[in-house]
Amino acid sequence: MKVLVGFEFSQTITQAFRARGHEAFSCDLLPTEGNQEWHLQGDIFEVLDELRKRGWIPDMVFGHPECTRLCNSGVRWLHERNLWEDMRQAAELFRRVLNLDVQRICIENPIPHRYALEIIGRKYDQIIQPWQFGEDASKATCLWMKNLPKLEPTNILLKDRYSNQTPTGQNRLAPSDHRAKDRARTYRGIAEGMAAQWNF
Repeated sequence: MKVLVGFEFSQTITQAFRARGHEAFSCDLLPTEGNQEWHLQGDIFEVLDELRKRGWIPDMVFGHPECTRLCNSGVRWLHERNLWEDMRQAAELFRRVLNLDVQRICIENPIPHRYALEIIGRKYDQIIQPWQFGEDASKATCLWMKNLPKLEPTNILLKDRYSNQTPTGQNRLAPSDHRAKDRARTYRGIAEGMAAQWNF
């Protein structure tokens, strides 16, 4: 299967599908932290156009578009900082990926606010947690899917508090230049669950 993982610099999902014999590539504006031979640096839509010209048509596309202006946890800043145009552009990008002419699609993002959903056009299909896939972490993650079955938990890890949480349940990553990148990475357990269950 040909797989393109958009907005992924970490190659977590790319490597999980590669490990199962699929022809998977990551795509991001940033350089990859993984194997450069499996990474296509650039705009996902331009990359897709170029791949199609070369006869490489993906069977599945993953997307992890920028969530800062779309997630429910940051909705207050739309009002306080007048970031409505930023939000609109981010939501329209999300919608473009969701509506790609590809057989199978999965987009991963945090829980969105209602303003984003109005532009995206539909609600997510499933909410998953890293701890359902053997990870010592809590992070509600929404999946928008096309022609894919819902993910089944692979290794449920129940704890009073997970290693990424403060006593009040907030994310414990301290502010830093790389905090956004650290939070953007897909958990390996989730990636491996996707590769195992969507092994078409």
